[in-house]
Amino acid sequence: QVQLVESGGGSVQPGESLKLSCAVSGSDFSIYSVRWDRQAPGKQRELVAYIMANGNTKYADSVEGRFAISRDNAKKTVSLQMNSLKPEDTAVYYCFDYGSGSWGQGTQVTVSS
Repeated sequence: QVQLVESGGGSVQPGESLKLSCAVSGSDFSIYSVRWDRQAPGKQRELVAYIMANGNTKYADSVEGRFAISRDNAKKTVSLQMNSLKPEDTAVYYCFDYGSGSWGQGTQVTVSS
């Protein structure tokens, strides 16, 4: 059974940084793309970033240049480094494994002064 477990969320002030991690178990992680989405209160879930098996990445315009997605195939983890955080980045962040079609449980990120 595939499991995705996110960690690293928290509350920060605008301009600060956070790093999210997602540990994937039970999946042939290394050959599939993985993505981070987020869902803010009252809004639809949206793609933040994804990373392909070959390391190619794609970002939402709203986070381009501030966020960086990476993966460690040996550890079966995908990370999201978030810099220069803004209040509008406040959301629950989820990771998704394309191989299994599974989502993690989400981790809350709150950016507020």
